Amino acid sequence: MSLPLDLSPELVDEYQALEATDSLQKLEELRVSLLGKEGKLTLRVKDIAKVAPEQRKSEGQKRNQEKLLFETLLQAKKATLEKRALDARLQEEKIDLTLPIRHQSKGKIHPLTQTFDEIVEIFSQWGFVLAEGPQIESDDFNFTKLNIPPNHPARQMQDTFYMPTSEDGQERVLRTHTSPVQVRTMLTQKPPIRIIVPGRVFRNDSDATHSPQFHQLEALVIDEIGKVTMAHLKGTLLNFFRIFFGIDDLPLRFRPSFFPFTEPSAEIDIGCRKNKGELTLGNYGDWLELGGCGMVNPLVLENCGLDSTRYQGFAFGMGYDRMAMIKYGIPDIRGFFESDVRWLSHYGFSPLDIPSLAKGSIR
Repeated sequence: MSLPLDLSPELVDEYQALEATDSLQKLEELRVSLLGKEGKLTLRVKDIAKVAPEQRKSEGQKRNQEKLLFETLLQAKKATLEKRALDARLQEEKIDLTLPIRHQSKGKIHPLTQTFDEIVEIFSQWGFVLAEGPQIESDDFNFTKLNIPPNHPARQMQDTFYMPTSEDGQERVLRTHTSPVQVRTMLTQKPPIRIIVPGRVFRNDSDATHSPQFHQLEALVIDEIGKVTMAHLKGTLLNFFRIFFGIDDLPLRFRPSFFPFTEPSAEIDIGCRKNKGELTLGNYGDWLELGGCGMVNPLVLENCGLDSTRYQGFAFGMGYDRMAMIKYGIPDIRGFFESDVRWLSHYGFSPLDIPSLAKGSIR
């Protein structure tokens, strides 16, 4: 602050003292000495009566202005010192509010996703195309066109989740298998057809090895008669299971069975050993059922607009939740759908260190 030119000489020392003050305590002492009841500026205003009458007006104005000047300077100085004191206090008393970085483990690939990727890679090497369809299906596609009659147990309420009827009057269900995608494919594509159909399906069942929702893998191959036989079906499944499970001599057994949409039909068993609750795959003399298969029923071909005297094919299906459980030692299917991070941390796969995807070929 520069010295005002018209400041009275007797106030110069006070002005300089104000400018030099560096603490609030000293500033308060200076304020009292200037503006208190007995302060120098207060007394100067009161003593105006001692001034000669002809100078009293101008001198009174000057003394009041000087008093107002010091009041303003004191307030400004106080604000400056208070801010300085606050800044110093904040520097001395500041708290580090930051927290150490929380360790975030990298995400894990779900076992079902890993299994899906492996299945797709195997079949894509053999020319199979991935096909998908809606999870809410018409009764016609889910049952009728697949040669499943109205009195079949699969149509009962205790086995199937029925949905409200559509606007056009069609009965709808949560699909009980991915076979409706086979129907949609045959209705829209001409042979040759070679597809795999993995997807979510729904059945009214729940325990350690069954879930109301699960994932099914199906395959369909259609071509002219003579180009697709039961031998091709058996060879495809044998190669697939041996590659998927990584066991070169894994035995495969086909047991005669019945499915409305295939004829002849067979259950698929793979070799294993069961000992004290542990399951080991291989050529050990015991068997584990894993799916169903067969040659596509001619009635299904005709229902889908294909000439059964010209075309034939094979189809198979299995739950790939169960395949993941067997391959990766997961005892309870319900864990797949509970969204438990601890479960995923234990059974999941690191994105940067996943098992080598299966490789193989078939001729």
